[in-house]
Formats: sequence, structure tokens, C-alpha cells
Amino acid sequence: MEIEKILQSQRDFFKTQQTKSLAFRKMYLEKLKSLIISNENMLYEAINKDFGKSEFDTFTTELSFILNDINYYIKNLKTLSKPKKVSTNLVNQLGNSKIYADPLGCILVIGAWNYPYQLSLSPIIAAMAAGNCCILKPSEIASNTMKAMVSIINENFPPEYLYGYEGGIDETTALLTLKFDKIFFTGSTKVGKIVYKAAAEHLTPVTLELGGKSPAIVTQHANLEMAAKRIVWGKFLNAGQTCVAPDYLLVEETIQEQFLEMLRKYIKQFKYEVDSEQYTRIINQRNFQRLIRLINKEKIYSGGHFDEEKLYIEPTILNSIDWNDEIMQEEIFGPLLPIINFQNYNAALNAIIELEKPLAAYLFTNDSEEKENFTRKLSFGGGCINDTIMHLSNDHLPFGGVGNSGIGNYHGKYGFEAFSHQKAVLEKATWGEPDIKYPPYSEKKLSWIKKLL
Repeated sequence: MEIEKILQSQRDFFKTQQTKSLAFRKMYLEKLKSLIISNENMLYEAINKDFGKSEFDTFTTELSFILNDINYYIKNLKTLSKPKKVSTNLVNQLGNSKIYADPLGCILVIGAWNYPYQLSLSPIIAAMAAGNCCILKPSEIASNTMKAMVSIINENFPPEYLYGYEGGIDETTALLTLKFDKIFFTGSTKVGKIVYKAAAEHLTPVTLELGGKSPAIVTQHANLEMAAKRIVWGKFLNAGQTCVAPDYLLVEETIQEQFLEMLRKYIKQFKYEVDSEQYTRIINQRNFQRLIRLINKEKIYSGGHFDEEKLYIEPTILNSIDWNDEIMQEEIFGPLLPIINFQNYNAALNAIIELEKPLAAYLFTNDSEEKENFTRKLSFGGGCINDTIMHLSNDHLPFGGVGNSGIGNYHGKYGFEAFSHQKAVLEKATWGEPDIKYPPYSEKKLSWIKKLL
């Protein structure tokens, strides 16, 4: 098939060593930056057609991340690529030791639909910075953004270096039968397992950015106004279709009524209305119907209205939820916010520990002991204390999951490392050495070896 020829051409091109040149990498990173800027309006139009995302949200949650990633790598590429000197142990004297960041080769990036530009192009940018050739398979669910990205790439980059591949499940399945040097996938845990299994056939390393039910905990020691404001923003950004959105809230019982009112106040203040530019619609009918089925009408505290024709679901708070409710059995990925109350903070942490490890976790408190227990006891990909989502915006922090929520991480230097092999090289002097390691062996040599090693 055609994509096999593209992959072979990338293998051949990678062997020419051209992608290892820092000048080459910078040239194409700068070219991609220029193309993003010059095609900004087309990118806005495409994503608006897919799920009504505004220019403001598209820039702040997508294009700004991409442009910042490019700027980071252009600025830091020399430092990231420089061989790192490390100490050399006694037995290898006289010698020196270095670690070289070696590009892996041919990379497959499978993007996600919910932030289609950021979650497709950010890993591509990291792979380019590390000196690789890449094939991008954007999500077909956001079909207009897929076409926009593919057209920008395929009309401006040589296919033997960077290629965009359109298609759906069949095309992705076919791609996964091919041997790549690294696969980077963003999506559901269910599909992540399929990708992982296919990669294992070729011993291909993977980075899997998955999801899970990310908790947010609010205790009586929190700044409740700020907590409500930041949770409402983080939860209903992109209509809840965010992998690190607070999936559910654990709220201390003594503040529950007061806090629920604050949540409702900020939902109203932020104007998440059916035709509002502040609010995104649900991506398609399948996801819309799945979300509607999760709304227990008897437990609606606020919201609950929807418009099927416009794929609009009002931000909905569900109160008096327990762990056995249907909405607590899967990642929500939509504008539904279940509330579970708790009386004992450590018991609440223990309840989270019993679940699969989430991609994110959030705590709202000003109590130092509660903060300490949160970071020490809970295992999660990344998160915030007294905020939501914003840890993604710091390129000095790695982004990735743990356990069921993912394998590996990226962003900043961690993205560069995700697409590099850490190649160890020991260089030894040649003007002499003791014969202690060479046969014939003796008790005296063994005695010295024990001391040295």
C-alpha cells in the first residue's frame, strides 16, 4: 500500500543522517511555526466546523501550546542535543563517559480529536526536535481538523521526512501492522491497549497518553470561591471533553451546600449557553447519546438541559452520587460533574487509592498536612493543588499518565527524551592498563578485583 512506500522512504531518508543536523531540525521547526501562523484562520474555521470551538479557546488551548513548544525547542535544541558528560568509575580509569541523545528513527503519532491540533502536533514537534522522521495520523472524528493538518503538512514538507495520513479505523489498523521505531498514541485506555499489543509484535516502544477518572478534592480548609471558579473553568472547558478535566468532585460534607451554590454561580457567570462562544458542543451523536444516558434526573442539582440537534449539553451538577452509580464506572468526558461528599479526608484518599490510577488529580486546601498526604499517598499522572489543568502549561513539568492512565510522558525536555535513545559511550585511553582483568586468573587478581568492583 502507499503508506508502506512512504514509511520506506522515511527509513531511507533517516539513514542519510540529515535529520540529525541541528540546522535541519531548526529549519523545519521554524517552517512549521510559520505555517501555523499563516494558516491560523483556516485552522480556526476547521475546528469550529468540527465542534464549535471559538478562536479564543482554540488559540489558548491549542495553537499557543504548539507555538510555545516550537519556540522552546528552537531555543533549547543545542543544550538538549549536546552529549552529557557523566562521571567514570574507578575501574574504567583512564576514560570518560558520555550520554548521546540519539533520534529513534521513524515515528508514528496517532492524535486525538478533543484537542486535535495540540495533541497531534505537539508530539510531532518533539519528535522533529529530536531528529526523527514522522507520520501523523490525526483523529478522523474531528474530520475538518484532520484535513487541515494533513494539507498543511503534505503541501509543505517532503513526505520522506514528515507525512500526514488521513483515514479512519481501517487505515489506523493497517498502520499498526507496520514496524515503526516509536509509536505515540493519545486516546482512550481501550484503544491504547490495542496500540500497545500491535506495537509489541515489533518490539516497538510506545508512549500512551490515556485517561481515567481524575478526582478533585475540596476540603473545609480551601478558599471556596477560588476553588469553585477554577473547578468550573477546568471541568467545562471544551464542554468537559478534556482528558485532565476534573471527572468528579469529593467535597467535605460541612461545606457541601455552600460550595454547590458557588459552583452554580460560576456556571451562570461564565455563560455556558447553547449558542455561546464560551462553550463547545459535543463532538458527535455517539458521544452525545452516551452522556445523556449518564444523567440521573433524580440527582440533578443544576443543569440537565440539552439540545440534540445542536449537540449541546448544559453544564450539569449531579449531587448525592455514590461510588456505585453508573456515572462513576467510566470516564465521563463531557459536561457532567458528579459530587460525592466525605466526612474524613484520609478515608476519601483511600477510596481514590482503590481505583485505577488517574491521569490527573486536584486538591483544594490551604492545610499543609492535607497537601502532604495528597502528594504522598495518591499515585496519578500529574495535577495541581488549588488549581486545575494548568500544570500542562508549564513546559518544565512532564505530562503523562501512570498505570491505566498511560505510559511515558512528554512536554519540554521530556518530549525530546521521549523520542530519543540515551546512547551510552565510554572512551578509554590506550597508553596502558594493568592486566588484572585478563587471563590467566589468580587469587591475587581476584583479591584486587573485589577491592576495585
